[in-house]
Amino acid sequence: MSRVAKLPINIPKSISISLSDIPVITITGHLGLLKYRIHKCIKINYKKNMLFVTHNHISESYGWMQAGTCRSILQNMIFGVTNGYTKKLQLFGVGYRVTLEHTNILKLFLGFSHPIIYYLPKYITVDVLSNTELSLTGVNKQLVGQVAANIRAYRVPEPYKGKGIRYFHEKVIIKEAKKK
Repeated sequence: MSRVAKLPINIPKSISISLSDIPVITITGHLGLLKYRIHKCIKINYKKNMLFVTHNHISESYGWMQAGTCRSILQNMIFGVTNGYTKKLQLFGVGYRVTLEHTNILKLFLGFSHPIIYYLPKYITVDVLSNTELSLTGVNKQLVGQVAANIRAYRVPEPYKGKGIRYFHEKVIIKEAKKK
């Protein structure tokens, strides 16, 4: 049994929720709108600013697994449309820098012979805090994390000098160079 799925979700007053027949839930807040398609073995009950996630008794263990996952996703969606999600990235290395072209194009200089052009998705906004720091914000937790991971994948921090793109509070363990 899933202990996560049994917990109710508290809904703030500023959030509006609508359930459709197709099993799609739409959550709207002051920061945006998110939709999620619910699995066929999940049942959602909405009562008095509380959301309850249960499963149809098709398969006991599989239903509880899906219910726990669905509850976590719905909780993240509610947090996203009220507060939003932010990921900060730092660039470490000589000559590594980032600039913002227009509103959705990042130009990354990462020690290659050419700059890397990265097109941001529609619902992600970026703030370039300095030449070596940037902040990604959005309402969808999965999308913000995926964009940060895609940008980081261009130059993962290497273990000998620590050069690369890091998350804000990431610690990179530096190895000692080989001695003759």
